[in-house]
Amino acid sequence: MRAHERFLRYIQFDTASNEARGTCPSTPGQLVLGRTLVREMLDMGIHDARMDEFGYVYGSIPATAEGFPAIGLIAHMDTVDDVPAVPIHVRIVENYDGKMVRLESGDQLDPADFPELARRTGKDLIVTDGNALLGADDKAGIAEILTACERLLASGAPHGKVCVGFTPDEEIGRGTDHFDVAGFGADFAYTVDGDEVGSIEYENFNAASAVVEFHGRSVHPGSAKGKLINAALLAMEFDSLLPAAERPEHTDGYEGFYHLCSVSGETEHARSLYILRDHDRSKFEERKQTMFRAAEAINEKYSPDSAVCRMKDSYYNMREIMEKYPHVLRRAEAAYRATGIEPFATPIRGGTDGARLSFMGLPCPNLATGGMNAHGRFECIAVQDMDAMTEVLYHLLTSRSDA
Repeated sequence: MRAHERFLRYIQFDTASNEARGTCPSTPGQLVLGRTLVREMLDMGIHDARMDEFGYVYGSIPATAEGFPAIGLIAHMDTVDDVPAVPIHVRIVENYDGKMVRLESGDQLDPADFPELARRTGKDLIVTDGNALLGADDKAGIAEILTACERLLASGAPHGKVCVGFTPDEEIGRGTDHFDVAGFGADFAYTVDGDEVGSIEYENFNAASAVVEFHGRSVHPGSAKGKLINAALLAMEFDSLLPAAERPEHTDGYEGFYHLCSVSGETEHARSLYILRDHDRSKFEERKQTMFRAAEAINEKYSPDSAVCRMKDSYYNMREIMEKYPHVLRRAEAAYRATGIEPFATPIRGGTDGARLSFMGLPCPNLATGGMNAHGRFECIAVQDMDAMTEVLYHLLTSRSDA
């Protein structure tokens, strides 16, 4: 079976995660897909395939030869809930001509807006009808991993132990909360959760979230002079104290940002939710201090506790870990080149399960899936890119050398 054939089955499962729910996994659809994956793995000969009480799917293929490392392959089962996840209706645009694709919703998938489409000219492009996301992030990774495993089992090629893991709730930052690193059994691993084929991602943002609570004083507006403190306006004033040029819409590459995700409130109380990102750890720490100083400025101007800022670190840049394991990156580079693809490194303007796993003792850079325009209705992927990544993963598992 080809990877895209598996993929077209997996995307029919509604696995959008939900940050508001405290369960693991956060939504029942992830359990449904997980059970399906376990059955499929058992059928192909991954005899220890199983799902634990938290919805994590594990399985392994025993080594058939000595001299190979135990390699892990990991992808996540959930999708974002920012846009509808179902119903998903797709079509395959065969031999894509590099021009605009009109979706059934009336929207246009246009290379003028998404220039990476031009690089898929001549390939078969899987697109949605424009009413829901596709789910290539990260069901494409699952499909490519299992197709590579199926090929490995059928090939008779010598290989080391292969450890497979599919996680829930990655999109809401909980994908590794209950990951069993010791039980997984890999020397190192790769998440298959990127985009452009050829990419190896081992640098990501340091990340934190901040909740800022604003406390005002409500007084009848007819007699409010010198008395009223409007919490909603405090939230606006707080945001004005942060660097306006350092927002996501003004940054790229290694540049960090402050992002106001939501704000709500009225006169007595308001609440703002921010995320902070920076590749540089020292700059990341300074961003956090900038937030605290802005709260202090509000408190000094109005009254103590007018602004209360609470900060929580989410994950850190895996580069400081991966620099200790260059052979893991070399192996990925060699697998790409064995498939005729020139590898390249690119910083992640976000995070992956691999970032947290690397700090949990499992070095884990991120590889591509071939997907484009993740987290939206314009998400798409080329059939041939999925085939290419399946080939890359096969070489990753069967190579005796990292060079």
